[in-house]
Amino acid sequence: MGSNMAENHPIAFRFAMQAKEHGATLIHADPRFTRTSALCDIYAPVRVGSDIAFLGGMINYILEHDLWFKEYALAYTNLATIIDERFHDTSELDGVFSGFDKDSRSYKYDSWQYQGEVIPSTLAEHYVNTTESFAEKTKRMANGPPPNDFTLQHPNCVYQILKRHYAAYTPEMVERTTGCPRDVFMKITEAMACNSGRERTAAICYAVGWTHHTTGVQMIRAAAILQGLLGNVGRPGGGILALRGHNSIQGSTDIPTLYNMLPTYLPQPHAFKPHQTVEDYLRSETNPSGWWHNFPKYAVSLLKAYYGERATKANGWGYHWLPRIVGDHSQLPMTLAIRDGVIRGMFVIGQNPAVGGHNARMVQRGLAELDWLVVRDTEESETASFWYKGRPVQDGELTPDKIATEVFLMPGSLAGEKSGSFTNTHRLVQWHDKVVEAPGDSRSESWFIYHLGLRLKRLYESSADPKDEAIQALNWDYSNADEKGEPDVASVLKEMNGYTVADRKQIGSFQELEDDGSTACGAWLYSGIFPKEDDNRARSRCPDGPEGPGTHLGWAWTWPANRRNMYNRASADPDGNPWSERKRLLHWDEAEQKWVGPDVPDFEPTKSPHYQPDWAKHPEGMDALGGDCPFIMIADGKLSVFTPSGLKDAPLPAHYEPVESPVYNPLYAQQQNPVAKIWERDDNKLHEVADPRFPYALTTYRVTEHHSGGLPTSTTPVLAELQPENFAEISPELARELGIENLDWVTLSTMRGEIEVKALVTERLRPFRMDGVVVHQIGLLWHFGWEGYAKGDIANILTSVVGDPNTSIHEAKALTCNLRRGRRS
Repeated sequence: MGSNMAENHPIAFRFAMQAKEHGATLIHADPRFTRTSALCDIYAPVRVGSDIAFLGGMINYILEHDLWFKEYALAYTNLATIIDERFHDTSELDGVFSGFDKDSRSYKYDSWQYQGEVIPSTLAEHYVNTTESFAEKTKRMANGPPPNDFTLQHPNCVYQILKRHYAAYTPEMVERTTGCPRDVFMKITEAMACNSGRERTAAICYAVGWTHHTTGVQMIRAAAILQGLLGNVGRPGGGILALRGHNSIQGSTDIPTLYNMLPTYLPQPHAFKPHQTVEDYLRSETNPSGWWHNFPKYAVSLLKAYYGERATKANGWGYHWLPRIVGDHSQLPMTLAIRDGVIRGMFVIGQNPAVGGHNARMVQRGLAELDWLVVRDTEESETASFWYKGRPVQDGELTPDKIATEVFLMPGSLAGEKSGSFTNTHRLVQWHDKVVEAPGDSRSESWFIYHLGLRLKRLYESSADPKDEAIQALNWDYSNADEKGEPDVASVLKEMNGYTVADRKQIGSFQELEDDGSTACGAWLYSGIFPKEDDNRARSRCPDGPEGPGTHLGWAWTWPANRRNMYNRASADPDGNPWSERKRLLHWDEAEQKWVGPDVPDFEPTKSPHYQPDWAKHPEGMDALGGDCPFIMIADGKLSVFTPSGLKDAPLPAHYEPVESPVYNPLYAQQQNPVAKIWERDDNKLHEVADPRFPYALTTYRVTEHHSGGLPTSTTPVLAELQPENFAEISPELARELGIENLDWVTLSTMRGEIEVKALVTERLRPFRMDGVVVHQIGLLWHFGWEGYAKGDIANILTSVVGDPNTSIHEAKALTCNLRRGRRS
């Protein structure tokens, strides 16, 4: 769901097909009938943006028919935990939760907390909301476990709140909201329930079809709740798999290209309290219970990796040199800041925002406001050529001689022209070697950043200005790998692994890190990947073979600590016994007094399942979690069915319509996510609900032949020949209504602009009838621009700058548009 795995992840999809050969049931829920749908056993048509209604209906059906895995969910989730009596649900407040402030369009989280517990400071809560994990910031369990009612009778226990919250999500309401036939929905829910429990597990695979929504985080949360109820987390064959949009997007999340995180999920310091000093930072971000209690070791070791001997205890380990953030510095607000002249210069590396940026016309107008722009790519991209080929230039709005932006196009190199690693969708880090020289002056990103750093250090080495100390202090001692000055990227991986400061000896795991300055580590979760001088575990290529257990511990390396199944303590019951022989992974060996099995335990290896903390002794860290608490990164060790902290928009997922929708919300008076990030202005105008000027639902997607912003594939002749131009998929019903025939030129329009493409009339898309109104859906490719062999209008001319409140990710998968026969004016 939220993915077209067969076409967009074909290499991975072969494993799904092998499972089908062995008797597995494959299910696909999607607005379009795709190649994935054709290869699955059950297909569910769903209206774009209605995924939470579908998943919420599954949760309701499973609870109502008593289909949940009780022994697992009661022990390993917070279903029994009692929530503050002030909490009120969307079912009571018609679409918002308690704590909503209409004026600021934000929530106060006091009433969402566990009974009797206090949330951290307002600013700390902001930090919780901008990261992927919340456990490291919340302060619960400082004085004992939260209150529970394992009879599940307390009206404010999570189980009862969950039942009330999803009571309206009946099969009839699912059909009314999503368009999926009631019988298909129930067949899918029963199939998931039947394939879960002691003997069986089920997995959910999603991609950007979930993340690219203003409710994207909550869609994934709904899947997590479903899997928690069914016992499908931490067990072989279960889980939720994020199918990434690029071959190392997982890696660029771990070693982040994100404004609000330092490597491997440490928070970027804020300019104000509680992060003013290193002591403030460590105190506010260290959790009293769970694995994040080790936060100071990871943060101090990172500062030692950054600044080396210049980072001392006396100067706070160089913490004052770290950049601070003051708000949302993600791509969407950055787009507006460029347009408004706030940002004067920009580096674009491995990205093509003139095509991939939302409200692409505004993006291109913004690029024209820059003083300088550096673009690194293997070809001249649309971002590099916007000043003489861009849409505002085509339309006569701008002329090249009036654009003052100085563009520097720097030739990049392809994967085979440099060494490095890919971090896969399941955290697998695989090393690849350079196999051929890059042509001409092409250089790797590592070369560019390394030599840029050297030049900046030389430029500032004699400066007495305190603000330049951050560059002067930076450790930048990577060795060269060749005569071109290419840095040895293996030395970068060694630094990420970590080492002892005194003798530069590689460390074996993150358990060896300290907070006293004796260790340096660039990415704590990657500790163990390079444990010895010549032992790069990402190079390992020793699969299990057909008779092996299937964990493949000898093939490459996964973070953390080469653990293949995260939270695998949950693969055994509370007493440490396998849930079944069929689904055995880890179990407690009483004689050996340790956890054993074919995977590396994602748990303290010698902690007995019967251990319980003695709260009279005020235990901290992992000592505060019992031996039956598998989810060690969460403060109470339980899977969070209800999330009291960590998300800006909801403790439980609720169905909201996209910001632009052809219908009103059937479930609540609250139409859209009440705290969605919306920047409505003259150059980013939005549509009204059920706007008759823009009556059709539009979604964008990819095809196998092209990659993201198009440049790597549109410049490849064979791929351009296979998929030469953009097209819009429309249903036969809509084509008849508008007099459109296959391959006609059609124009799609929104308040942001219009584009022309060819029409593909196909039954892969179907109209839905919602409360007597016919909703037509249109599908559109987004790879194309004016460069390369395969050309076409840019789909993101149509999209707007709106975002998920937790991640600031755009909403490209659900908006509204108009459609007419003929070419654009």
